[in-house]
Amino acid sequence: MSTTAPATRAPARNSVELGMALMSVTMLLVPGIDAIAKILSSTLAPGQVAWGRFVFQTAVLLPFMLVTRRPVATRQAGIHAARGALLAGAILLLFWALKYLPIANAIAIFFVEPLILTLFSAVFLGERVGMRRLAAVVVGLIGALIVIRPNWALFGWAAVLPLGTAVCFAGYLSLTRHSAAAEDPLVMQLWAGIFAALALTVVVASGAGLEIAVLEPTWPAMTGWILLLALGLLSAVGHVMLAFAFRHAAAGILAPFQYIEIISATILGLVLFDDFPDTITWLGTALIIAAGLYVFVRERRVAARANAAPHPDQPAPPDSSAAAPAAPSSAARRP
Repeated sequence: MSTTAPATRAPARNSVELGMALMSVTMLLVPGIDAIAKILSSTLAPGQVAWGRFVFQTAVLLPFMLVTRRPVATRQAGIHAARGALLAGAILLLFWALKYLPIANAIAIFFVEPLILTLFSAVFLGERVGMRRLAAVVVGLIGALIVIRPNWALFGWAAVLPLGTAVCFAGYLSLTRHSAAAEDPLVMQLWAGIFAALALTVVVASGAGLEIAVLEPTWPAMTGWILLLALGLLSAVGHVMLAFAFRHAAAGILAPFQYIEIISATILGLVLFDDFPDTITWLGTALIIAAGLYVFVRERRVAARANAAPHPDQPAPPDSSAAAPAAPSSAARRP
């Protein structure tokens, strides 16, 4: 027994460590997407930047799928179309916000998404949510209001846009959790990106006809095309890395690593745009992160108890790989 046990445990430990490392690196890279979008928003409409993100991401991801011989067919086109529309709305609102808000501030407000997902899971997926998790959701939303308040004074209505991103993305993840067992994560990401690109094509074309500034496209300069390509490439690379991270470690383990993102976002905001969150923003961010971590830990404990002793008359809550709110948030926020 003693000679075989280490051989079975070590590979599992090494695999989990690799997943954690991939997740950490990805979360440090992900704010680069926001930084590029913020730079582009100075010359291009946010709708056009969001469109370019999904078009170039798909242009990178699809050949990768074909070269690696991964299946690309799907039987859930309707669900993926809905996911793509919600994802398009989320990214459009986020890039619109980044035109005005510092990166770290926008991401801090967006971090309420796992808490909104908890509510959506109860309402739309029938998952049981106790009073403690509901209290954590309230605390997180209070934290969001704390972050929004000074940003509202400085930037007006733009401070609410990341909250809209969180709502759209929570809806996207609710559909993802509903259908995730049937398909490969990269296949789901590919089709969500395709439908998001199609949805934004219609939206941007409409914006051009109606002369809506936030949607009206203009022909980019060469630098703009390069940045749009970089935006899509970084998005595709990030999601491939996330897929491999979740292959090596459960979402319940990786979920807290999403908050590394705030470090990179703060550094990029300071270096590229001379932005640094004030004390009130840090206070609100701390409340949001604390509430998100509590919900994550609580869901893991509930799932562990349910898996250990499931009630015969009631389906057990989903395990941590499906129920952890934060990890899918990071993964699909940049799908």
